[in-house]
Amino acid sequence: MCSTLGVRWDRQRVGDEGEQSIPGLGLAGLVRSVTSPEFAGVTFHEVRARSVLNKVPGSSAVPFSWTVNPYRGCSHACTYCLAGDTEVLMADGDLKPLEEIEVGDEVFGTRSYQGYRRGAPTRVLAHWATVKRAYRVVLENGVELIASGDHRFLTERGWRHVIADRPGPAARPHLAVGEQLVGISLYTTELPARLGVARVEDLGREIPMYDLTTESGDFIANGVVSHNCFARKTHTYLDFDAGKDFDSQVVVKVNAPEVLATQLRKPSWTREHVAMGTNTDPYQRAEGRYRLMPGIISALADSGTPFSILTKGTVLTRDLPLLSSVSTEVPVGLSVSIALLDRDLQQRLEPGTPSPQARLELVRRIRDAGLPCGVLVAPVLPGLTDSDEALDSLLAEIAAAGATSVTSIALHLRPGAREWFARWLAVEYPALVPLYRELYGRGSYAKSFYRKQLSARFATLMRRHGLDSNVFRTTTVDQVDGLPTQRRESTVPRQEPLFPL
Repeated sequence: MCSTLGVRWDRQRVGDEGEQSIPGLGLAGLVRSVTSPEFAGVTFHEVRARSVLNKVPGSSAVPFSWTVNPYRGCSHACTYCLAGDTEVLMADGDLKPLEEIEVGDEVFGTRSYQGYRRGAPTRVLAHWATVKRAYRVVLENGVELIASGDHRFLTERGWRHVIADRPGPAARPHLAVGEQLVGISLYTTELPARLGVARVEDLGREIPMYDLTTESGDFIANGVVSHNCFARKTHTYLDFDAGKDFDSQVVVKVNAPEVLATQLRKPSWTREHVAMGTNTDPYQRAEGRYRLMPGIISALADSGTPFSILTKGTVLTRDLPLLSSVSTEVPVGLSVSIALLDRDLQQRLEPGTPSPQARLELVRRIRDAGLPCGVLVAPVLPGLTDSDEALDSLLAEIAAAGATSVTSIALHLRPGAREWFARWLAVEYPALVPLYRELYGRGSYAKSFYRKQLSARFATLMRRHGLDSNVFRTTTVDQVDGLPTQRRESTVPRQEPLFPL
């Protein structure tokens, strides 16, 4: 068993028979953790889920209310962070040792407000422990923080790990002497403090460490803003680029079809649209081994529930006969994400995914099966994949494959993801760094003028390839939190940026 996840789950036993659970994920019953030569370097953690039908928060702008995710993964995979005596700022202003925090507690995290971070209460979704090598971060004011090397603190330049993961310029962003950590006052919700790093010391030993999952994705530890392993969505698409810190752990809800069928039989279920591929790709490589989707598709169709699937995985080809059959019973929407044609660039951006040509062939096979198939051209990367030539070539291939709708989305860079992308860009395409600074500044989305220009150019190119006829539904959308804001007859859910994180 993987040591980190194994320890975490061992500490979460419930019931007389020692059933194991994963807090915060609605999962119970760790069946086993296995590896296979077919999936070198990947560990599958097979669990029995309590629920697989997930309600989308009401504040979300997406055009669907429910999702199903048979797999769950996280590239930073629970980077158990801090010593147990680290003081955590509670929502009521008290301080409490990290090891004593409980699920459901209210602590202080941060929220973005009018472009600024400020302290705000946030609920603890999960709490666990493991043993990790310890490092001491000493601040200029004398405060000491004991953390694992993987832990991240918020600095004036974004999130920084405690130590580098490798030597040289390709190393992940990490703390350096003089780095200014962002701190919070214990008596206000403001974030005024800037606490300089005096030194980082390797303690040379492993110690018990603890971590939280909070709704805000962070918490205040010893007065500074501390990142938690919330499994950011940019790290949960296991069929996408794994990233330098990918821990190769895949949680498999082995009973997902049965649990879903039970949930869909409840009298309260109103047969609302269910979107798949919005958090993890249901047709990532593991699906070829576990074959969960046929049962999920059948459960949805048997209950009269319309559904859509967004994928990059060519494993979907296996289920085309089933999808074609159930499409006569319920509305079925299928979409394939294809961001670019350049194979070399694709391998650097998303090396774990099928090639663009393989995905175009998937579109053809979906259409040959008599099913509609949309294509999500996302993310469009400024200076890399947004030229008229690149988009023209891509749209020509998409049209030739027979896509029935096309949507484009410009790259967005959420906090956390932006730091990793900036590092990758600086190494691979340093000449583009000024362009990205101009377009994104401190925000997550490209400036309005760029999005409008992209939309206009994309529309022109769509018309060139006959993609603006009545046969096609074409949409170029802005985003709210990276999600399309426009409702469409056939849902094309969001995908996250596809680059090393």
